[in-house]
Amino acid sequence: MTDTALSDADSDARAKRNVTVLVGAQALLGAQMPMIFTIGGLAGQSLAPNACLATLPISLIVLGSMISATPLSWAMQRYGRRTGFFIGAMGGATGGAVGAIGLWYASFPIFLAGSLLTGLYMSAQGFYRFAAADTATDAFRPKAISYVMAGGLAAAIIGPQLVKVTSQAFVIPFLGTYLAVIALNVLGSALFLALDIPTPPVPAEDAPKGRSRWELITTPTIAVAVICATVSYALMHLVMTSTPLAVVGCGFNEGNAADVVTAHVLAMYVPSFFTGHLIARFGAKTIVATGLAILGAAGAVALTGVELEQFFLALVLLGVGWNFGFIGATTMLAGAHEPWERGRMQGLNDLIVFGGVTFASLASGGLMNCTGGSAMEGWMAVNIAMVPFLVLAGGALIWLALRPRDMAA
Repeated sequence: MTDTALSDADSDARAKRNVTVLVGAQALLGAQMPMIFTIGGLAGQSLAPNACLATLPISLIVLGSMISATPLSWAMQRYGRRTGFFIGAMGGATGGAVGAIGLWYASFPIFLAGSLLTGLYMSAQGFYRFAAADTATDAFRPKAISYVMAGGLAAAIIGPQLVKVTSQAFVIPFLGTYLAVIALNVLGSALFLALDIPTPPVPAEDAPKGRSRWELITTPTIAVAVICATVSYALMHLVMTSTPLAVVGCGFNEGNAADVVTAHVLAMYVPSFFTGHLIARFGAKTIVATGLAILGAAGAVALTGVELEQFFLALVLLGVGWNFGFIGATTMLAGAHEPWERGRMQGLNDLIVFGGVTFASLASGGLMNCTGGSAMEGWMAVNIAMVPFLVLAGGALIWLALRPRDMAA
């Protein structure tokens, strides 16, 4: 075996250990996200002075994630992934505590403040996929990213089931869920003690500085990867944020809504067991294109009606489409910048992605509750709104595919 082969084997051994830790974090800490997205809109609807603001708590989670993405990326570049992930867990626990206080006092502003703080955890969770790639070889990288995303499979089961157990555990609805969120963050943060990702060295004066943010984002492959990641994530949030409101508004109960969200989150993460292999076999751009097509199919199914089985099928397709689109775009991005550009590019990417998601989640509540006169009409408006963004991402992919290979790099 050559020295290079030995080096790659050692690197992947470390990467596999880190992937195991990150899968655990995705499963345990990540369970808080389906919990909050299941009840956030319902709790907001009970506290908000106007029904159009029902999904504002979820929007502020995403806004908090967008705001914290760049400084959190800088902190990880300077002090290491472990420090950044501890900060994220602390933000999640604090957000859960403030949210619980908001419910206790029936204060919408306090509840919103808790949502904003929760965004710090959501931002940190977004870096799990990049951390998986840090110590992996080129061959193992797409699989490492995919396996970490697959950790969300356990989160998809744990989160909604905890909602069923905790949402009505106290006289104040949903208070128990937010107390459970605090516990998840405190317990889950211990996993990061086992993380083995070297802190990037402080660059010497004569070290490569890398491209500026403008130079990075105007690189064709990077630009298209960011567009596709943003559209995949934003459309998933646009529809998912409104789903509990639509399910309950169309005559079903909170348990039905939790089951639909469970199916959706399972569909988000189950494909991760083979998405990396598909990317290695067919290429990231092909998988991204497939994901966008599946997202379009999800919208088409949702427009056919509002029976419970239609909610289930639409949300399952939405989850699979997000998985292919987002993991494929992440793989495109991870291979398009240098190690010393990591902090700059990954922070910029998540700033843009979560900016798009913030807009989508804000629009979701308005479309759902303030379009037409019924939950069904609002649900139709949400799904029709997907069309122009799918056209944008699909057009960007076609544009990149038609460019000469050396010009796309």
